[in-house]
Amino acid sequence: MRSVRMRILATLLVLAAVAVGGWQLLPSQDDQGRTITVGTTDAVTSLDPAGAYDAGSWALFNNVFQSLLTFEPGGSTPVPDAARNCVFVGTELSTYRCELRDGLTFPSGRVMTAQDVKYSFDRVKRIKSDVGPSSLLDTLGSVTTSGRTVTFHLSSPDATFPLKVATGAGSIVDRDKYPADGLRTDNGVDGTGPYTLTEYTKEKQAVLAPNSRYQGALGGTGRPVELRYYADADALDQAWKAKRVDVATRTLPPEVLAGLNAADPGQRVSEADSSEIRNLYLDTRQDSPLHDVRVRQAMAWLVDRGRLAATVYKGTVDPLYSLIPTGITGHTTSFFDTYPELSTAKARTLLTEAGVSLPVRFTYGYATGRGAASAEEAAELKRQLEAGGLFEVTAKGYEWTDFQKRWASGRLDAYAVGWVADFPDPDTYGGPLIGTDATMNTGYSNKTVDQLITASQQYADRGEATRDFRSVQEAVARDVPVIPLWQAKEYVVTSEDVGGGQYLSDGTGVFRLWRLSWI
Repeated sequence: MRSVRMRILATLLVLAAVAVGGWQLLPSQDDQGRTITVGTTDAVTSLDPAGAYDAGSWALFNNVFQSLLTFEPGGSTPVPDAARNCVFVGTELSTYRCELRDGLTFPSGRVMTAQDVKYSFDRVKRIKSDVGPSSLLDTLGSVTTSGRTVTFHLSSPDATFPLKVATGAGSIVDRDKYPADGLRTDNGVDGTGPYTLTEYTKEKQAVLAPNSRYQGALGGTGRPVELRYYADADALDQAWKAKRVDVATRTLPPEVLAGLNAADPGQRVSEADSSEIRNLYLDTRQDSPLHDVRVRQAMAWLVDRGRLAATVYKGTVDPLYSLIPTGITGHTTSFFDTYPELSTAKARTLLTEAGVSLPVRFTYGYATGRGAASAEEAAELKRQLEAGGLFEVTAKGYEWTDFQKRWASGRLDAYAVGWVADFPDPDTYGGPLIGTDATMNTGYSNKTVDQLITASQQYADRGEATRDFRSVQEAVARDVPVIPLWQAKEYVVTSEDVGGGQYLSDGTGVFRLWRLSWI
């Protein structure tokens, strides 16, 4: 999800002040055991990989669990991690086989087996949590094992399956510690990643120690790290200014990000192009006031993305006019092409044709605290939609976990959610967002769109899927189950004696805490 998950093809721009004599690129041996504190507003909703599909949870999973595959910094092709090797069998892209690496050991001391891998994938699909990643594995039919070999049998050809294996959905758990039919509810984590979780307090902190037993794609593990979770961007900013954290990421207030200066002493700043997006999702079900497509199209004529980006976000995000953001294969400007200007008149005509009573009344939900400007964004969207007297919006904020449950159960007419893509491919903006039974749960179902998404997955050369994704975006602009709002930029701020901050958002969706170091 990762409701908010990829900063693909991130063109990294390091805006750091260079100390006299240049940066020391080698870590000090005296600081090997010193903890690096990282502050974030991203929440962890579950410590169980079967029950979380959000940026905060997956950032933790990247570090305490292993998947069969992972992404190298800046890479777009997954490489073996818990696996020794992986390959498609035959030419139809419907059978994928991995050989498990030897010597992987869980915290209990038990050696990981192929059965643990099968168990991990099977339980994600079996549990099918409303806020979990099961939809990401929609093409996975079954998993079989033989010795240390794991074979994935796909229901349809899927060239993107290796990318999905490399995400948090592919986290391998100890089958002796995680129930097969339900989520684990304690604060324990039993994985084989580069870190072990030694202490966890919900909404407060996660303390990570290097895992001496780790074996995988990394050359070694990193420094001890403490993740500190803050209720909102202002609280993170206060912690940063008070020097209670060494790293601040996701996310500081827009006005703070807009004012970052490379010449400011005492800090290093990395800014990267990002493929994180934010959409306004609309309930299309029969009992929703937004059910009629003409009502949703009317809304699309009223949303002013440029003003939203400039006023609420102080220019730290860019207006977005398509489902797939810039920098990603298949990007278009479908919403700009269909709704090229703001027009209350066109919106009124559509509503008149729909025969609905004016103003159209609906509820708008957003997450409180965690987003940098969710309340301000809600107020601005409410102002834009109500300006012509065509809509009446009841906006209400909810705590993040409650917010997730409300959209997952269809209790909101409209809601804005950020999406940090799962892996570096346009497919991550397809099924999870607008496919039938999508994670975002708008009730939208279009057989043609589903067929296009499935067809796009058959191409090993992802450039060949461009035509399908263009057609998908045209359909979305016409049917309006979502209205794209903006595309983010990624910022990480570190103290001047911490290096590696750029690897927390390098374009692959992997949150590499092990790359942080004292310098």
